[in-house]
Amino acid sequence: MKIRELYPDVITEDTSYEYKAVLNPDSPIKWAKTLIGYANDKGGTVFVGVSNDGEAFGIDLEEVDKTKLLISRINDRHIFPHIKISYMMRSVDSNAEHFVLAVKVAPADSVIRYREGDYNETVFIKGDGNATPATPEEIISLSKRKYGVDNETSEVAYTDNQWSEYLNLCKEYRQDKSAPTIKELQNEEIVSKDGYAKSGFIMFSDNYSEDDTMICCRLWKGKNKTGIVLDSNRFRGSIANVFTNALNFIERNTKTGWVKTENGGRNEIRSYPKEAVREALVNAIAHRDYSISGTQIDVDIYSDRIEIVSPGSWLLPKDYNAYPAGSIPSIRRNAIIAACLDVANLMERGGTGFQTMIESYKACPDEIQPVVSIYPGFLNLKLFDRLYRDEVIELDLEGLTDGEKVLAILKMEGPKPIKELQMSLNYRSRSQFLNEVINPLMKSGEIYRDGKPKSPTALIKIKR
Repeated sequence: MKIRELYPDVITEDTSYEYKAVLNPDSPIKWAKTLIGYANDKGGTVFVGVSNDGEAFGIDLEEVDKTKLLISRINDRHIFPHIKISYMMRSVDSNAEHFVLAVKVAPADSVIRYREGDYNETVFIKGDGNATPATPEEIISLSKRKYGVDNETSEVAYTDNQWSEYLNLCKEYRQDKSAPTIKELQNEEIVSKDGYAKSGFIMFSDNYSEDDTMICCRLWKGKNKTGIVLDSNRFRGSIANVFTNALNFIERNTKTGWVKTENGGRNEIRSYPKEAVREALVNAIAHRDYSISGTQIDVDIYSDRIEIVSPGSWLLPKDYNAYPAGSIPSIRRNAIIAACLDVANLMERGGTGFQTMIESYKACPDEIQPVVSIYPGFLNLKLFDRLYRDEVIELDLEGLTDGEKVLAILKMEGPKPIKELQMSLNYRSRSQFLNEVINPLMKSGEIYRDGKPKSPTALIKIKR
């Protein structure tokens, strides 16, 4: 009899099922590592009384009892924390004399180890058909998945001078421009009652240097990644610092247009609403999966859109498009990181970030509404350029000084080489253009040169 005749869902050994003829009491680690591997993953089942090729021959009732006692003894003496196990039996013969014993292991809430002696502990993880000792990197990743990346109490005491970047962020975005008190941080469980920072709050500290907070930003010439990269940067450090730097990168590399009003004035129109960009970036930081090593948030600015890609699966039961516009439920992957952003007035508890983005685009046609694309292991949020359309608002330079014209061109069209700016303003002499227009703007701190002064690839950019 094949095992699939007893358990139709079981076809072969994989990451969820394994076959054992018997469990050897003299070498328990050979089968106990499988139980541990299942507990450290999504759970699984070991079938005892089944050959490697899936033939279910079964074991008698006496052997079933011995096997249960053996598992209980090893779980009690060698597996820490103890794993949760349940059993099921199915007869393989008409007389009910032999049975396949299904040993079902539940996924554990913490990292499970096999202990031999006082100091020898091994963490096992499950592969396809086998369980192997975890590497240090795999243990770290496993620990983050089990405990969450941000909600453990650290041994680092909270002091204002070690979180100055975060406190400055709070002062910038909180309505009263104040820094949170330690009492407020404790009430939000960002800091423990005895004054120690939670692990998620550590990621906001000034000296944080791990790569898991990194945001990679790129400005592309064109609508895809086959074009030329006009500007790029990788921001590392505290979440407060990388958020500010990434936001500034987007600000200086996106366009601004103007439209005349009825009374002859001008109204500024941005390619991307500031609140939509901020909410999109905050959402990526708050909900990304920090347990996936070697990944980062990617911000790519194209001629017609911004794409913000963050690691981590979609947490809601339905697809993004299945929810009415502006009614995305709030599920927080990283509770402490989200709380830190909430205290800084950057993220609301009601989960209204998507609603804010939708509202900022409410006057726009359907084809440029924000879009969330869900892929295995990551999310892609797209914001579309409101000025990149057939009815794009033309840049009106009438009545502006030459310096104002340069700033207007850079805001509207992005970074440009000096030669192109010179041609736009009809200056014949490069030196005259530099002395009368560019150098004064650089001296006042409104623009800067990215690259060597005489390099043809050097770009003039707005400093924001």
